[in-house]
Amino acid sequence: MDKWVVQHRSVFLLFIGISLAFQNSVNPDGKHFDSLPTCQNNNNISSSSSYMRERIVELANDPHTVDWMKKIRRQIHENPELAFEEFETSKLIRQQLDQMGISYRWPVARTGVVATLGSGSSPFVALRADMDALPIQEMAEWGHKSKVDGKMHACGHDAHSAMLLGAARILKQLQDTLQQGTVVLIFQPAEEQGQGGREMIAEGVLDNVDAIFGLHTVHRYPTGVVASRPGEFLAGCGSFRAKIIGKGGHAAIPQDSIDPILAASSAVISLQNIVSREIDPIDSQVVSVAMIHGGTAFNVIPEFATIEGTFRAFSRKSFDALRERIKEVIEAQAAVYRCSCEINFTGTEHPTIPPTVNDARIYEHVRRVSIDILGEGNVELAPSFMGSEDFAFYLENVPGSFLFLGIRNERIGSIYQPHSPYFTIDEDVFPVGASIYAAFAHSYLSNSTRIL
Repeated sequence: MDKWVVQHRSVFLLFIGISLAFQNSVNPDGKHFDSLPTCQNNNNISSSSSYMRERIVELANDPHTVDWMKKIRRQIHENPELAFEEFETSKLIRQQLDQMGISYRWPVARTGVVATLGSGSSPFVALRADMDALPIQEMAEWGHKSKVDGKMHACGHDAHSAMLLGAARILKQLQDTLQQGTVVLIFQPAEEQGQGGREMIAEGVLDNVDAIFGLHTVHRYPTGVVASRPGEFLAGCGSFRAKIIGKGGHAAIPQDSIDPILAASSAVISLQNIVSREIDPIDSQVVSVAMIHGGTAFNVIPEFATIEGTFRAFSRKSFDALRERIKEVIEAQAAVYRCSCEINFTGTEHPTIPPTVNDARIYEHVRRVSIDILGEGNVELAPSFMGSEDFAFYLENVPGSFLFLGIRNERIGSIYQPHSPYFTIDEDVFPVGASIYAAFAHSYLSNSTRIL
């Protein structure tokens, strides 16, 4: 009997689901389930939900679907496109959506795609994946290496897009059970520039959306292990560029000049004191000056010098206060050395990204879904990370949660951190990511009144 069940698992689960639904829909007096005690209604919901999650996992692990996701990811990987240049990637995604009969809107934020499944009415739940690559020369040798010099998918966005398409394929097969709401699939450009999410929101992708979920592959956790945390998860990230202006002259007669190099050096040292002496050690923050430019000759005091760096914090309050303090310190140090300064916090290449703060209720829903799919031992509480993600823009507008999806596998070399030229992904994770995407959306729509 056990062997038969294993061999005919899908049929067996379907039989159980139908039997439970029938047994709970009518009692011996012929009355519908609405008149039964609440505990029996909850048991019916629980049994139905359990069966649906089993069905989602089964669809995600279908060999044809797994091979299809791998093929899509490899095609995207071979043809990487940078921020707001994802025309061929977007075209491939639209072709797959067309083949599945899923409607979509394009272009959104220049190259983005927004697809929908379900009833077309509330509630709306969104799933997001990013599409852009990085200006990195791939050094990893494998059969689907980047064909474009100087460009590479070194952060897993090709895998994110493939897994979201996998979730779309699963949900399309379950469309008859999605009549209680609408799933919004967001394929976003320009995450690496920190601008894509903001532009997508400006073009209305979150209109009517009640909750949103996103994930990111990481090498910190083994393949098939996921991690997140409620509240402050990833740091906000800002950049600054300060031009310190003095008066140029010959280095042999410094009294006739105003030295911006000296002022810039003092500013760099003083900036280090913000975190080390002014910030509560428990409230983790970072200020790093990473670039200094000044002068063109060894014996000439230049007219100006520039310093550039980054700052990070986990709460919006701390983030805004840190930015203001950086401005005060640089201006004060410039003044001490008789210089003026111009400070810019709004660089287009490195725009400000707010902290990623998970909604506690949506986080808990994601955690329960992940445990149902992977087992409690494969779902961890993550620490806060100083990295940043433009998914934070979505979380500033609607409740949602962000998840780390482990891909570490020493056997195949999936050990390198994002943005490494040797970055490699364990593709065995694809059914896991697709399952969690699909199960989150499906269960959210089925239980939205209880979640919110």
